[in-house]
Amino acid sequence: MASRELKDEPKRVLEMRLEGRDQTIIVTARGAVRELARELGFGVVDQTRLATAVSEIARNAVQYAGKGLVEFRVLEGERVGLEVVVSDEGPGIPDISRVLAGGYSTAQGFGRGISGARALVDEFTLESTPGKGTRVRMRKWLP
Repeated sequence: MASRELKDEPKRVLEMRLEGRDQTIIVTARGAVRELARELGFGVVDQTRLATAVSEIARNAVQYAGKGLVEFRVLEGERVGLEVVVSDEGPGIPDISRVLAGGYSTAQGFGRGISGARALVDEFTLESTPGKGTRVRMRKWLP
């Protein structure tokens, strides 16, 4: 039996720039991911999970960096999914493991933004360099 290579190259790439500290930017990113997930066939629960995860990560980019970039990628191969990458050039995260554990916040929040977003998606990676920014990649696959 021949094995097939998993192809997760994006079929479509949509980009949205986050600029400024305006909450409408976060709402727009949230709505865009929800609509794209609906078009791909995700159920209402998974649409909400994706929208919440994107909202939390985009909020961090706007709050800490003042601007960032949100990219949406449709993944098609052996599986169909949606990848969202949020990147910024903010102050970075000095202790990633502490943030991913939850309960740590540099603001007045509960510290569940990043760890909460991580729990809502199937795949999550976070790269951050203090003083140079943060990049979060989230993937959700159709069941």
